[in-house]
Amino acid sequence: MAAWVKKAGIVLLLLLLAMAGTAMAQDKKPKPKTRILFLLDASGSMMAKWEKSDRMNVAKDLLAHLVDSLERFENVEVALRAYGHQHGRERNDCKDTKLEVPFGAKNAANVKKKLGEIVPRGNTPITYSLEQTANDFPEDPRARNVVILITDGIESCNGDPCAVSLALQKKRIFLRPFVIGIGIDAEYEKQLNCIGQYFNAADVKTFENVLTEIVTQTLSETTVSVELLDDQDRPVETNVNMTFLNALTGLPEYNFVHYLNDRGKPDMLEIDALMPYDLVISTTPAVVERNVTIKPGRNNVIRVKAPQGTLYLRQDGPSPYGQLQTIVRQNGEVRTLNVQAFGDKHKYLSGKYDLEVLSTPRIYLKDIEVKQGQTKTITIPTPGQLAISSQMQGYGSVYSIDESGAQRWLLNIPENNSKVTIPLQPGNYKLVYRMKTAQSSKFTDVQDFTIRSGATTTVRIFNR
Repeated sequence: MAAWVKKAGIVLLLLLLAMAGTAMAQDKKPKPKTRILFLLDASGSMMAKWEKSDRMNVAKDLLAHLVDSLERFENVEVALRAYGHQHGRERNDCKDTKLEVPFGAKNAANVKKKLGEIVPRGNTPITYSLEQTANDFPEDPRARNVVILITDGIESCNGDPCAVSLALQKKRIFLRPFVIGIGIDAEYEKQLNCIGQYFNAADVKTFENVLTEIVTQTLSETTVSVELLDDQDRPVETNVNMTFLNALTGLPEYNFVHYLNDRGKPDMLEIDALMPYDLVISTTPAVVERNVTIKPGRNNVIRVKAPQGTLYLRQDGPSPYGQLQTIVRQNGEVRTLNVQAFGDKHKYLSGKYDLEVLSTPRIYLKDIEVKQGQTKTITIPTPGQLAISSQMQGYGSVYSIDESGAQRWLLNIPENNSKVTIPLQPGNYKLVYRMKTAQSSKFTDVQDFTIRSGATTTVRIFNR
């Protein structure tokens, strides 16, 4: 009676999941195919007694009922690979693994038949078996490939199953595997935990529960709601791009623009719970949440601190610069964060920033504070213009003069034509110029001049 109840529990769960999946499919695009590969330990130790049976027969019995129930899903296929069953331990065959039943539609009968034929005999070549799974999954970039490893021992062939698993996940051969350990000593669990998500099946009931949990994680719909918090931890920020990166590959899996409904609530976004994620909120600067915890089969609320204010570079009327650009850096940083044009508004995380206005000469503004929900407005003095009226060929430069009289180079005058108009910030300047035809440095023309806001200062170069 107890065995019947266990099997019925799995069947009922899968039936509910199948009904839910059918209902959701009515108003959503088709779901990708899920392919589940059972990688079964059939080494000699699986003959060990386990409660009223042995480990292998318990595994066979539960797997048989599981694959039977999975046939209810139109978008699910299963396959069976075993290892350690073709040769005895005395041969120590570290390539003893075989895909016994390949993926195919409605192949539960084939899997059950093969389960009945497998006899545990040899050793535990987990690493080589994992490597071979790369050839088991059909090429399908949209499919969700899942490996469920069931084992009662650790690698016995000096391989590194953790490195192989990680490499295959990075190549997107399969998602993060599930590993079920049967009767594994605590000291060996770490060697299995790094292969994938590890479950310790200490008894038969736990084994059944673990299989149910894995099926739930694999087939249940999982959603996330992202709350973007302001300085008071209120979820009011929105309209920001956000990206769920695969934490193993660094590649984007999902891109969204954040949304709040008319009640101020973020929407629920469906994602695959079997991947590890880093969440990137594309504020300026970006906020990155590493290794986001996603619980399968439920809506996960992810709260991210992302308070923003606005920086407004105000430009009053047309400018002789055209579109004047400003380099924005985080306070005290050298790296450019953003290049913002005067006349534009841009949101930044609340905090302090340093600005480098690309005027002539450049203007440096330090410790500009952007506050949550507020607009920080920056203006600069209206520039004037230097007009050199003489059309000559020669060599020269313009220098700015500070209050102490010190000069700093700003720009060179075009060598082939000195007749130019140059926008300059208000202040005192010096023009130093020698004509190309002049036969000595002593014929250098030096002139001081002043630039006023909105006015043009004309300078004529004298032929010396």
